[in-house]
Amino acid sequence: MSEKPIVALLYDFDKTLCTTDMEDYTFIPGLGLTPREFWAIANDFGRENRMDGLLAYMYTMIWQCREKGIPLTRDYLVRCGHAVELFPGVAEWFAHINALGESLGVAVEHYVLSSGLKEIIEGTAIGDRFREIYACEFFYDAAGLAAWPKLDVNFTNKTQFVYRINKGVLNVAEDKQLNASMPDDSKRVPFTNMIYIGDGLSDVPCMKMMQAYGGHSIAVYQESNRAGVEELLRRGRVDFIFPADYRAGGELMQTVGNIIRKMAIADALTAENAAQMKAIGHREVPFQQSLFE
Repeated sequence: MSEKPIVALLYDFDKTLCTTDMEDYTFIPGLGLTPREFWAIANDFGRENRMDGLLAYMYTMIWQCREKGIPLTRDYLVRCGHAVELFPGVAEWFAHINALGESLGVAVEHYVLSSGLKEIIEGTAIGDRFREIYACEFFYDAAGLAAWPKLDVNFTNKTQFVYRINKGVLNVAEDKQLNASMPDDSKRVPFTNMIYIGDGLSDVPCMKMMQAYGGHSIAVYQESNRAGVEELLRRGRVDFIFPADYRAGGELMQTVGNIIRKMAIADALTAENAAQMKAIGHREVPFQQSLFE
């Protein structure tokens, strides 16, 4: 565990860090379909079978690739990530934020909580910037072909990964440790040291967690979803909204910097209080008597 206080930035991915759904750039065109056609097939399949929407789209990916003779391997999906288009400033964002944290005496960690595909995210220009990527993921058979959903990260179960980050139980196979009781002062990343960045309604459960437990939430927007994001702010479901521009000197960078500064100050005051309490130990002070002497 780092000796420095930890600040965690949690990101959605599609339309938060990149401009559209990550499958739309390369994977879907490779099937000879438009995004509208593919998502209509996947959504109709899910409704007809009363199926979780994300499991439906993952299954649709498998059978569409089989029909088109495309081997759906991990390497193929990682290569699909190479074409993902990031918002302005995203590629440099992580170095700027990490340097700010270092200057303030805190360690900054970055996490993805996405309903997109982990393999595609790993193939993007920023795939190596995250401590953990929690996203939908395939299990691959002996031939290396996608055979089964390994992980499904839908809109509501995203919140379990916030708890994982809070407790430091990052391995998704460790459920017993995640559910075990843990004193607040022993949790690795306090909720108050978390910032969640998303783009819309699918992020509301995590944004509400931030508000409930003292973290911060930010929604970013393009013109196409600006009205919906403004409604989130109007209804008090998010703390701040900004255009999806991550460049140095921009509004988003400035506000995230101010939040991290506030967190660093709060952590420093907490550490100072703890040091003073340790210094006085368990010495009893006759407080009531001293008031009248």
